[in-house]
Amino acid sequence: MRDKSCGDVRVYLDLEIRRVLCRRCGAVRQEKLLFLADNPFYTKRFAHYVGRRCRSATVKDVAKELRLDWSTVKALEIQYMKAQLKRYPPPKPRIIGIDELSLRKGHVYRVVVSDLDRRRPLFFGGQGRSEASLDLFYEGLGKRASGRIRLAVMDMWKAFEASTRENAPQAAILYDKFHVLRHLNEALDKVRRSEYARIKGPDRRFIKGQKYTLLSSRENLTLNGRASLQRLLKKNKRLYTAYLLKESFEQLWSYRKEAWARRFFDNWRESLKSQRLPSYVKFAEMIERHWDGIAAYCRPENKAALGYVEGLNNKIRVLQRRAYGLRDEEYLRLKVLTCTLPAI
Repeated sequence: MRDKSCGDVRVYLDLEIRRVLCRRCGAVRQEKLLFLADNPFYTKRFAHYVGRRCRSATVKDVAKELRLDWSTVKALEIQYMKAQLKRYPPPKPRIIGIDELSLRKGHVYRVVVSDLDRRRPLFFGGQGRSEASLDLFYEGLGKRASGRIRLAVMDMWKAFEASTRENAPQAAILYDKFHVLRHLNEALDKVRRSEYARIKGPDRRFIKGQKYTLLSSRENLTLNGRASLQRLLKKNKRLYTAYLLKESFEQLWSYRKEAWARRFFDNWRESLKSQRLPSYVKFAEMIERHWDGIAAYCRPENKAALGYVEGLNNKIRVLQRRAYGLRDEEYLRLKVLTCTLPAI
């Protein structure tokens, strides 16, 4: 069987495995060697080395480097990831983040649940982003552990909220700040498109191709981007007003008392009355309907790493792009659950 290489030299172990006749049942038994991998032609140490290499390289590249078959490398990596999960079992979370991930075109979704305290994924699965899919996570967690959850961070999807209130009624619901701002950016983009359709003549050139400039934060723009933004806002009063409203809305998450946050939102909504921005009015109505989940951020005990949920989704997309898509869903599930665990 093959062992871990010594420099550029491949190492093989040649040994005899004893077979004995069991006097009790009359069957022939083979001794078990704990240092062997699930594939008896490789040692467990070599399998762990392959697994560590696959954390930063594709299966195809590792197979080419070690002169192995692609399926062999994948099987050894699966054994390594299972050993990781055995060494670092899933914790009992107190703050969870819930989101969905699109596997491919055709609205094929899977639910992703992560522990925001320890910053590690806990669950990847289900069929779609339905209430039943999230129920699978709570069933696997158990009633006792589900009763310890005190905060659930999610987007404004009704199925996730319904499942959480059913399985963890004591948990506070907090809507993810980044999902809320995404809806606000969509409202601003609708204003940009309506202005481009309304304006005729040479003034159109200030709006065309400026979507990224308008939706990005000012500190993330280059000097050319800031100059283009300044020209755009100077030429179009409605876009200037919509941009200022978008920038000022982020102040909502700076308040430490719900009454102050509510007063700010009421004033912000009142300022929309004479601006003729229907997309912003719809956004304000959506915030009003989901106010409890947004105001929960004002309570000091509900502070959590809100950016980790989106960061985990980006990490999963990198895994998919690096492999040009993963058709084996069980393999993808193991990759997701172990992507933040320490190497062994």
